[in-house]
This record gives sequence, C-alpha cells and structure tokens, in this order.
Amino acid sequence: MKKIGLVFLVLTIGLSLSYGLKTYDLKTITQAHLPPQGAWAELSQGNLYYRWYVPPAELRNGETLVLVHGFSTPHFVWDGVKHFLIESGYDVLVYDHFGRGLSERPSVNYDQTLYVESLRELLAHQQVSQPVHLVGYSMGGAVAGYFAQAYPKAVKTLSLIAPAGFMTDDSVLGSLASLPIVGEWLGHMFANKIVVNDIYEAEMADIDDPLAIGKSDYVTRVSKQLRYRGFVESLVSTLRHFNLFNAHSAFLAVSESAIPTLAIWGTNDATVPYVGSASMLKVMPQAELVTVLEGGHNITYMQPSIVGPAITSFLQKQLQL
Repeated sequence: MKKIGLVFLVLTIGLSLSYGLKTYDLKTITQAHLPPQGAWAELSQGNLYYRWYVPPAELRNGETLVLVHGFSTPHFVWDGVKHFLIESGYDVLVYDHFGRGLSERPSVNYDQTLYVESLRELLAHQQVSQPVHLVGYSMGGAVAGYFAQAYPKAVKTLSLIAPAGFMTDDSVLGSLASLPIVGEWLGHMFANKIVVNDIYEAEMADIDDPLAIGKSDYVTRVSKQLRYRGFVESLVSTLRHFNLFNAHSAFLAVSESAIPTLAIWGTNDATVPYVGSASMLKVMPQAELVTVLEGGHNITYMQPSIVGPAITSFLQKQLQL
C-alpha cells in the first residue's frame, strides 16, 4: 500500500509540474490585444468581440447576416466566405464565442444557455431588432439551431455548414473531458494537436481554391489562442456541458417553425460525417442540401468559393419568395 501511495504521489507531483509549466506564462486577454477593427460588447458574462462588415450604400439590401463559428476556430474562418455575402448586399456581423479568439474567457459553464444567450445579448447590444440570417459552421450550426429554437421570430433563414448535432457520440472523449482536473490537464498537454487537427493533409490534397486559408497561416492563427489563459478550459467545459452530438430536438423545432434552412456538407467530412445529412433531412425534410464532393470538415475556409456562392444563392431565392 505504501508503494502504491508513493507512486500516486510521484505521479500527482509530475502531472502538477507539467501542468504548471504549460500554464505559467499564459496571458489574460485584455482590450489592449484587440485590433483597430471591431470592439468588445459588454455582456452579462463578460466582453465579447464582434466586428461588422458593411457593403457600400448602393449595394445594401437592408438584411443582416450573422456568422457563428465552431468549436475552436474563431471568426477568421469566415475570411474567404464573407466577401460573397458583403458583395450580395448583406450587413455581416461576425463574433468570437466566449473563450475563443478575441473574446474574454469567463469561468462559467460553456453550455447551451451561454452560447444562445451571448448571441441574443450581442444582437440586443448592437440594436439589431429585425430577424437575421444565421450562418453556423460546425458547432456554430448547433448554436444557431438552439438559438432558432429559443427565438424563432428572430431568425429569417438558417444556413448550416458541416453542422454539429448529427454526430455519433464519442464516449471516450466525453468521459475524459468530464473528469475534474484530468480534462484540463489533457487539454493543456495536447491542445496544439487538438486545435490544429481540424485541417488534414488528405482534405487539402486536391483543393485549389484561391480564397482558401493556407495551412501554415491557419496553424499560426489558431495557435495564437493557446497564449491566453482560459482557452483550453472553455473547450473542455464545452465538451462537458454542450451537446455536440445530438441537437435533433432543436432542429425539429426549426422545421416546425418553417424557418428556411440550407445545409452544406462535404462527403469526406471526418468530424461530422456526411451520413449525418440523412439524419438531418429526416428531422428537417424542408431543408436544402448542398453536397461538396470530397469536401472535408474544413470546407468553410478551404473551399469558400463553393460555400460562399451556395449561401448567397440560397438567400437570394428566399428574398425573392
């Protein structure tokens, strides 16, 4: 028993030291880290970064479009897509979820309520009172679905790109994340691999999109988040408290509310497998599905020349109805 206790003590000290070394130099994000463009919105849970992109006056159509990013990659994933939306006349609002990008990292449960209410509060803060067009990528698709379920009159259309909520539950990942301290330790030890794992060589091999993000640029921009305290904790808390795997009830409510819906999905998506599109169409038979042959989970920023026009075409049809 003494030997077991000694081994446990040594193991605990070793894990604590490695955790300390990983987290010691982390910075707390402040307003000084913000770029000249965009700003913080002071919401109930902290300061949330947002930025508007507004087309020239002669192009504006009076419609507002909100882009909701996914699990770990902040708003830069929209860089290749947003031009299509702006040039089509939409006022485009992008933001970073709490815990990511340029937003603060509050010590709260990163659950459905946090994501839905932060979006509601942001729209109120920006005095957006008319229904908006929501575009959600990956986890952002589930967030958009939950928002539309809670506030159906606030949503004019819903566009989903590789949406979370139609996946097979990863019980191992969920079990590890649910363990106190262990989840955070694993997150900090392997954060770099976990975060940049959203872009695969196999998914890039045959892509020739001039608007795509280069791998080195992607890795650099995503890795910047690892410098700030609370990023890893926000990811771990999301795995614990936000259902990434099954959002069927939310999308069923969207269907019942008759909100026009588009889904864009790659056949080679390794994160939210394309087979999930069949489940989506069962829940939302009115949804329009655009299939990207051989597209991966990263189609938003690797194939924006397909994704952007697909969204604007869908929206144009809705505005003509």
